[in-house]
Amino acid sequence: MYSKIFPSEIQAKKDEEGQRNKVVKRWTVWKKSSMSFVGSDGFSVYDGEGKLSFRVDNYSRRNKFRLGELVLMDAIGRPLLYLRPQIMSMYAQWKGYRGSDEDNSKTSSKYHLFTMRKRSIAPNSDVLVEVFMSDNGAMSADFTIEGNFRKRCCKIRAREGQVLAVISPKMVSPTLVLGNDVFSLFIEEQVGPELVMALIVIMDRIC
Repeated sequence: MYSKIFPSEIQAKKDEEGQRNKVVKRWTVWKKSSMSFVGSDGFSVYDGEGKLSFRVDNYSRRNKFRLGELVLMDAIGRPLLYLRPQIMSMYAQWKGYRGSDEDNSKTSSKYHLFTMRKRSIAPNSDVLVEVFMSDNGAMSADFTIEGNFRKRCCKIRAREGQVLAVISPKMVSPTLVLGNDVFSLFIEEQVGPELVMALIVIMDRIC
């Protein structure tokens, strides 16, 4: 089972829109906590060599309306990003805060990294969520995510439209696809994987 879940290489992937080849990193996302406690939930993310890189551990999905903070950590448990739902928001909206010490438990704006919200229903639009990298009231999102997250078929785009990351089902052979709990993530080399993974964790909550 483990040999099927873990990727084994970093590979070049041709951009689907006809651009020249770009080097991307392949990750494998397993919707399973690295903690083995009964009832725990979370994510484990492995790099191209099959090494644990990121994790979200031990949170409950039993009551979606009583959510607390989620923490994206590195492989050894150091906090990278704090993800907080905005309970009183009109939108399904979350905020991400950068941090690595006790001060990051505060919601001070100086630690704020991004705001992510579910896109209101619009005709002829595949956009699921919008991501704003500041609170300056910008009308245009810095990133958008489009596709069908439940089917693990999504693209993360920059404001200018270029694809920065792709979520796709995990193929173990040309005809065999693993279940939705394990999926592939392709990220352009210059894009911070911790930010992309934080967006995926939130997507799992609001989509």
